[in-house]
Amino acid sequence: MMKNTFTLTFLLFIIWGCASAQEATTSEDSLNSSASSKPVTTIGGYGNVFYQSNKNLGTSKLDLERFVLFVGHRFNSKISLFTETEVEDAKVAGGESGGEVAIEQAYLKFNLNPNQYIVAGLFLPRVGILNENHLPTQFNGNERNYVETLILPSTWRELGIGFYGNLTNLPLSYNVGIVNGLNSAAFEHGSGIREGRFEGRNATGNNLAITAALQYYVNNFRFQVSGYYGGTVGVSASKADSLGVKSGIFGTPVGIGEADLMYSNHGFSVRALGTIISIPDAADINKAFGNNTPKEEYGAYAEVGYDLLYRNGSLNNKQLILFVRDEKLDVNAKVPANGIKDETLNQNHVVAGLTYLPIKNVVVKADVRVIHTGQENPNLVVNSNTLAYQQNNNLINLGIGYSF
Repeated sequence: MMKNTFTLTFLLFIIWGCASAQEATTSEDSLNSSASSKPVTTIGGYGNVFYQSNKNLGTSKLDLERFVLFVGHRFNSKISLFTETEVEDAKVAGGESGGEVAIEQAYLKFNLNPNQYIVAGLFLPRVGILNENHLPTQFNGNERNYVETLILPSTWRELGIGFYGNLTNLPLSYNVGIVNGLNSAAFEHGSGIREGRFEGRNATGNNLAITAALQYYVNNFRFQVSGYYGGTVGVSASKADSLGVKSGIFGTPVGIGEADLMYSNHGFSVRALGTIISIPDAADINKAFGNNTPKEEYGAYAEVGYDLLYRNGSLNNKQLILFVRDEKLDVNAKVPANGIKDETLNQNHVVAGLTYLPIKNVVVKADVRVIHTGQENPNLVVNSNTLAYQQNNNLINLGIGYSF
């Protein structure tokens, strides 16, 4: 631990001394905010590397977790293209597990007027905080919070069309979208709906989903409510009947409700989010696919941070944020009669650490994650020769990230 602390401190001082205090925005931000009619192509991206020590396993790892390249093009003042290509875990090798190459977004944006626009293609629905604000420079901690990873899948993108706007006389913005639905056959025990995303690959059009969100802004305060409702069975009606599930646009549905808030003032920052997922036909899904799908999932977290450099006028372009976050989630809060309860998925995480931004687009992070879960269900133990399950664990994370 002492060695890790020394290494982090050394990195902080190097970057502190070498970094300029210039402000910067990402290429995507610039393309979004520009009203110019001149064609232009922009390149940007983000990525992060982190070290993690796992107390229970007695192991540690180093991983280039994400490398994302953004390419955008403005055709004119009305139409722009936004694309991102992502590589996870540095490489993909044939026959080896791990690694992924994926298109994170690829959509056209059509500006209708200064207050309204349409997107069409592969885009990220506005559900939660992290899905649209997932750059490593935009959140505390090396790992994305588990609530918006296991309950609400982060960087959740689907194919469809969305309409966005804001009111001119009230601090309200809104959006509604239609996207392809999920695939309940691909749901996996322990990760909820996450593996049921199509993410632009051979998505079925037989089942669809509706997403919507409403945001309220006042100065540095933002409150949002969002929802999702969509089908999860896209096979033909005859095949669905043979499986005992419902097909159609909203057949065998998943419903999501979410609310969150963000606030910052005088160096203090607060984030909080709560979400619940309902899968009313989970028993039918389990009977058809045997994947122990839960009937209900939920998650919530609250985070408080303070910028230790806020009062130092000479360093006002740098930030050193001390934060603590409490996360509570249960990936199988309710199970149907033919499901098996797994209390290890009833989890509480407390994360505390430091986030240092020498400039807006570069970050150095250090944090500790303390994990507590429910007891293991012996009915889910496949290999009795494995080590006894431990309900408590600690992870130590050190990392760097960037966005441009």
